[in-house]
Amino acid sequence: MSTKERILDASLQLFNEQGERKVTTNHIAAHLAISPGNLYYHFKNKQAIIFALFERYESRVLDILQVPEERALQPLDKLRYLQDIFSGLWDYRFMHRDMEHLLLADAELHARYRAFFRLCLQRVQQIFRGLAEAGIIRISEADIASLALNTWIVVTSWFSFLRCNLLNADVDAISPELLRGGIYQVFTLERPYLTDEYREAMNQLQQQFIPRPSWLEADEETVG
Repeated sequence: MSTKERILDASLQLFNEQGERKVTTNHIAAHLAISPGNLYYHFKNKQAIIFALFERYESRVLDILQVPEERALQPLDKLRYLQDIFSGLWDYRFMHRDMEHLLLADAELHARYRAFFRLCLQRVQQIFRGLAEAGIIRISEADIASLALNTWIVVTSWFSFLRCNLLNADVDAISPELLRGGIYQVFTLERPYLTDEYREAMNQLQQQFIPRPSWLEADEETVG
């Protein structure tokens, strides 16, 4: 592995574990046992590292959001899309924990993210059209646009929701279990559009792989 790739891998690990704001380029260099000068040879500053990590994340997400050309979509495809996307959220969680700060700190990154958002929205709409063509959902073109946007909002805001509503002084870290609750919520967004032919199959798929989160049940009992 090249030094540049090692720097990116180490930065991602440290950003995820400690938060991007707490990690400096000196911390990254020390973690890798290389000189700061060696790090600056590959990246002029921490912002350049963050931008390169975003490029990695962007490539991963766009690779996931592909509609197969050789066959129709199937119920398991929807589960795969969501599992893979939320796996990416977890692997690059530092971005989603503090996205507003990262974008406001770098105009170039902000512009890149906006272009990424528009492309992702188009891809998600294509996926919903594919599900409609396969007879899994019944939905108008106008509702496809709304459902795609609502899905994007849930996915990209899920970290903020967890931190604002579920975490406290005793629970200060987001776990994969809490993150998977977002997949359940996306399934609930689509439930009204399921066709009679696929409703039972999709509901069983959700119950088998993405059941209602136990923490949501506990939270509702506490509120009640």
